[in-house]
Amino acid sequence: MQLNVRTNRNRSSATRVIPLKRARFWLICLFFFLWALAIGGRLFWLQIVRHKEFVERAEKQQLRTFEVAPRRGILYDRNLHELAMTVQADSFYAVPSEIDDKQRAAWVQSSAHALAAVVHTDPDDALTSEEQIEERLSNGHSFAWVARRVTPEVAARVKALPIKGIYSQKEFQRFYPDNEIAAQVLGYVGTDDNGLGGLEQKYEPQLHGAPGRMDTAMDARRKVLGSSEHEPEPGQNMVLTVDENIQFLAERALDHAMDKTHAESGTVVVQDVHTGQILALAIRPTFNPNMARKTTPGLLKNHAVSDVYEPGSVFKLVTYSAALEQHVTTPDDMIDCQGGQISLPGRIIHDDKGDHFGVITVHEALEHSSDVAAVKLAQKVGQEKFFEYIRSFGFGSRTGLELPGETRGLLQPLKRWGVTSYASIAIGQEVGVTPVQLVSMVSTIANGGTYLPPHVLMPAPAATGPHTEATLQPSPFKPGGELPNPLPQGAHRVLSEMTAAEMRKMMEGVVLYGTGRPAQLNGYSSGGKTGTAQKIDPATHTYSKSMHIASFAGIAPVNNPVISVAVVIDNPKGGSYYGTAVSAPVFAEVAQQVLEYLGVPHDIEVHAPRVKSQPEANIAEDDAHAQGDVNALYAAINDLPSDDPLRAEPAQASATTQAVAQTAKPSEKQPLNTATPMGAGGMQTASDRATPRPGSAPAQPATKAVLVSDARQLKVPSLLGLPVRKVIEQAAAAGLEVQISGSGTVREQAPAAGAMVAGGTLIVVRCSR
Repeated sequence: MQLNVRTNRNRSSATRVIPLKRARFWLICLFFFLWALAIGGRLFWLQIVRHKEFVERAEKQQLRTFEVAPRRGILYDRNLHELAMTVQADSFYAVPSEIDDKQRAAWVQSSAHALAAVVHTDPDDALTSEEQIEERLSNGHSFAWVARRVTPEVAARVKALPIKGIYSQKEFQRFYPDNEIAAQVLGYVGTDDNGLGGLEQKYEPQLHGAPGRMDTAMDARRKVLGSSEHEPEPGQNMVLTVDENIQFLAERALDHAMDKTHAESGTVVVQDVHTGQILALAIRPTFNPNMARKTTPGLLKNHAVSDVYEPGSVFKLVTYSAALEQHVTTPDDMIDCQGGQISLPGRIIHDDKGDHFGVITVHEALEHSSDVAAVKLAQKVGQEKFFEYIRSFGFGSRTGLELPGETRGLLQPLKRWGVTSYASIAIGQEVGVTPVQLVSMVSTIANGGTYLPPHVLMPAPAATGPHTEATLQPSPFKPGGELPNPLPQGAHRVLSEMTAAEMRKMMEGVVLYGTGRPAQLNGYSSGGKTGTAQKIDPATHTYSKSMHIASFAGIAPVNNPVISVAVVIDNPKGGSYYGTAVSAPVFAEVAQQVLEYLGVPHDIEVHAPRVKSQPEANIAEDDAHAQGDVNALYAAINDLPSDDPLRAEPAQASATTQAVAQTAKPSEKQPLNTATPMGAGGMQTASDRATPRPGSAPAQPATKAVLVSDARQLKVPSLLGLPVRKVIEQAAAAGLEVQISGSGTVREQAPAAGAMVAGGTLIVVRCSR
């Protein structure tokens, strides 16, 4: 019995042990399950949810990413001469973290002092001063700029300094080879290579390009383990319609006018009449984009597109064009100028003092710039039609020129015109225009009556898109072109060809017989219109009696126009302020030199330049009479000292110059593309050049090679046996003036061929038949 009881107890205890073991097993399984779940959840959280975060943290610890700047696009002139390009320059930076903390303060002070002594070459550059460098070194931990884009000389001196923690890297730097040439058109870039004016600003996204990236893997000791690079995308190249040589000629002529008149500012715009392309856009005062830090905001202003002024009598070209096109008059019709005044409601309009014309022809009224005649013609046209022609010529709206800051000018809507507004606008008041609008107006008359929007950028090839090295092609300006077919967007007919032809002849009359006589050219016909406008006095808000704007807009040649030129001189001082005396001579200088540079055939007789410094009796004009010694005449005209070797006989002078040439070292001779002074009717073609670069310009008359010595002397070409026209062309191409005596072909010249003379020297030749 006891045995059975004991057995039952063992069985019951065994039965209780089995569930306990199972419970512990499942507890253990649950624990491991929860542990695995926690680990898995954590891993999921770290590797899935926060994966991106940790990858970025790892990259920051292990990788160093450097931005690789793209090469900025090149700006070319139409002959593919670089106007703005990108070069490499050394920049220096410091890594202060490489210096021990205990020594850093002393290192900062000593390094800043030593570095500033080398890199602070410009007193106006505060960024390279010792104080600024010391501040950047103190505040920077792993990187601090010392100086950026320094010259090679400064870079060599910095690299020679025994300073720890200073490194160099190459950076792109914008460079403008011609310095001030077309500065307002090109603009400039800032320290971070961003465009800050002109085309550089207008087309910043296209020119800048897309930056690249370099990823460098580093270990804990900052050793480079490897790197990968993503190449930057360079900026687009752009080709301007500007001809670098024509631009230089326009800027030099404007400089002459500014020196003479001491004006506040001046603008010259040269345009191709058949395409609307701007060949030159000169602004004064100007700046050097290579030294943009020293530029004031006023110098950056592009007066050709952002300045608005009342054009004065130049605007009468619009009035007369509208009258002829509406057939309310003809050039030979008679018009009564009423003794120089006309009464209107509330005002009296007068002609210029001294002009008291009665009944004269319409073309004579334009020649003498009669305000009364212009008002009467505007009356005949009617306000609505007159307004339509003004708008059709492009006034009152932006031209679309590819430059920033363009204004549309000032032209009140017709409904806001006063009773006498038509009369004021007819004579160039109550309307504001820009020089670009003005030159486009005369181009419309010149090309036969079709308005063409002006452009300063050549269109990119339609098939290939933006300009690339493979698609770049020079587009030298060729005279004698025709209107594009089809017409570009924005182009439209304003005048009939007959009206345009009549206007061109009337404009020629202004230059031959009227107020534009100083705009006459030698060998080329020209036409245009002068303008003189009073400025608004900012103090009184009335027309000033002492501040004026003198302008001239013209074309050349008249029968087959090639170029149009607008000249605007703001507030000339000292002497005459009329467009006749101030702006017309600038037109003559620009047009004469540009037409000769382009090789445009003469359409009128070429006359020998007059010598202002000599009495008329000193220059014989009839080759049938005795003409004296040509060398003596040459010496007198050039006012040479008595011991000058060029006073010798031709043979002796030639021998002297040959001896000099033989003893000169090869390095003492330079090609003609170095600067030489300008001769009358001659040309100097670009900054630091006297002729166009080879293959870049339209064909020139064949000339012998001309060499320039280190003293800027020219070798006189042989003119013997040449006709008068060839003599003038060769002298112009050589940068020399010429005085012609007689007619026919050249029999004598002084100095002799091969003589070395200063640029601008007057060469005397005697001609006979």
